[in-house]
Amino acid sequence: MKIFFRYQIFRFIWLTKPPGRHFHKDHQLWTPLTLADFEATNRCNRPLPKNFNFAADVLDQWSQKEKIGERSANPALWWVNGKGDEVKWSFRELGTLSRKAANVLTKPCGLQRGDRVAVILPRIPEWWLVNVACIRTGIIFMPGTIQLTAKDILYRLRASKAKCIVAGEEVAAAVESIALECPDLKTKLLVSPQSRNGWLSFQELFQFASEEHSCVETGSQEPMTIYFTSGTTGFPKMAQHSQSSLGIGFTLCGRYWLDLKSSDIIWNMSDTGWVKAAIGCVFSSWLYGACVFVHRMAQFDTDTFLDTLTTYPITTLCSPPTVYRMLVQKDLKRYKFKSLQHCLTGGEPLNPEVLEQWRVQTGLELYEGYGQTEVGIICANQKGQEIKPGSMGKGMLPYDVQIIDENGKVLPPGKEGEIALRLKSTRPFCFFSEYVDNPQKTAATIRGDFYVTGDRGVMDSDGYFWFVGRADDVIISSGYRIGPFEVESALIEHPAVVESAVVSSPDQIRGEVVKAFVVLATPFKSYNPEKLTLELQDHVKKSTAPYKYPRKVEFVQELPKTITGKIKRNVLRDQEWRRR
Repeated sequence: MKIFFRYQIFRFIWLTKPPGRHFHKDHQLWTPLTLADFEATNRCNRPLPKNFNFAADVLDQWSQKEKIGERSANPALWWVNGKGDEVKWSFRELGTLSRKAANVLTKPCGLQRGDRVAVILPRIPEWWLVNVACIRTGIIFMPGTIQLTAKDILYRLRASKAKCIVAGEEVAAAVESIALECPDLKTKLLVSPQSRNGWLSFQELFQFASEEHSCVETGSQEPMTIYFTSGTTGFPKMAQHSQSSLGIGFTLCGRYWLDLKSSDIIWNMSDTGWVKAAIGCVFSSWLYGACVFVHRMAQFDTDTFLDTLTTYPITTLCSPPTVYRMLVQKDLKRYKFKSLQHCLTGGEPLNPEVLEQWRVQTGLELYEGYGQTEVGIICANQKGQEIKPGSMGKGMLPYDVQIIDENGKVLPPGKEGEIALRLKSTRPFCFFSEYVDNPQKTAATIRGDFYVTGDRGVMDSDGYFWFVGRADDVIISSGYRIGPFEVESALIEHPAVVESAVVSSPDQIRGEVVKAFVVLATPFKSYNPEKLTLELQDHVKKSTAPYKYPRKVEFVQELPKTITGKIKRNVLRDQEWRRR
């Protein structure tokens, strides 16, 4: 991390040259786009501008406000690692450093506008630099969690035809083991103080890169990023977002759910591989000029978490329900969260009991939100609205959220159906653009006049929504989406497994966990079940991302005799949850 501490001097230096593009050209109108413009566009009260670039039209505008004293001294990014290291960047520093990173990508790495880059980094400052650098250059970035295995990375690189991967030591060896099987991969960029053969060093190239870079004037509907999202069958789909769907589409989320101001400091605990990190750690936060706080915290620890909340002036906290379930096991009244004002959660259903325990122990409400990688925040409990325990809140602007049946007909309050978004005459700009190279899956998200989420729910007479479960078999554990097919595919590779079915199972801390029902090959039926369980769990951890491994394994003589894997899973899942 040494390169970042060298650049702390930028905190005290005003640049003499204006950074990048100040003004946005749209139909001969040369004026800076404002937060009010973005909110009006997000409400569909103002046309989407022809061109938009988050780095130029948002970040560089905050940089200018800093220069003329219209923004407080709050940093744009505040990073700590719990070991005494700290990074604080203003928007001006972020602009300077991201231009240097942009030059690294476009010059020694040889990347061009429209190229795809896999970014697999932990919570380190370079993750933010590389993402912003990609936006500046029009390069399409594809975030991934560092828990990905070689097999996961191989699939992502080949499916996306990525020309470059930016990674740290955590996955470097895995990348090397499959790189020759990726014909489109031309460059490997290592973010580490160490060097490796066959990799370019981000640290070395960054040190000598120029601070001068002209931001690409990207179209509002031009691709910006791709997220891999798990489904019931097959491997993860590539959900592509445009420059505006994330860059403008999260404006109202920042105002009404996150309730952000430029004086706020938000700590969002999401993994860098998920879209929730984009919402809370980049787009919504920086649209409002708030400070993004980051703790490296490679492994979650409740004591470290609580100490951080008491030590730093964090005003806004966003964590999955699993974190709050762990925190309320502590005596929270012993801690003084002097600055904390607003607490949010999402990614999985929140237990009413946890909501109540958090309120009693801290005096603070928990505002749950519900959304998807494809369309962002759909429902949320917002400040000023009554919170109904167990509810995801009301539909979020700009969406018209409804419960529909299998024919696309709106159901009355109290009736269970699929959660869906009513479509207007055109597809909302804040939707994902498509599942890349998969028009059938893209088309399957539309049913009549609605976008269907694949989640089932109920709406009451007051317009509050309750999550019932997935319409498909996707498992949501600790905020992670896990497709059963991926786990079953890993299990079947083990010689002990003849057949398997993977379902969700209730868990007090994680909400639900992965459970595998396994039919064993004859030679393995006499094995010690506890040892064999551990062996299968280790096998899955090595075959796919470790968070997907089955925390519960049950050996059975046979699985339900049904035609499809989906029906088989439904039978077993229903049995499992009835045991609760």
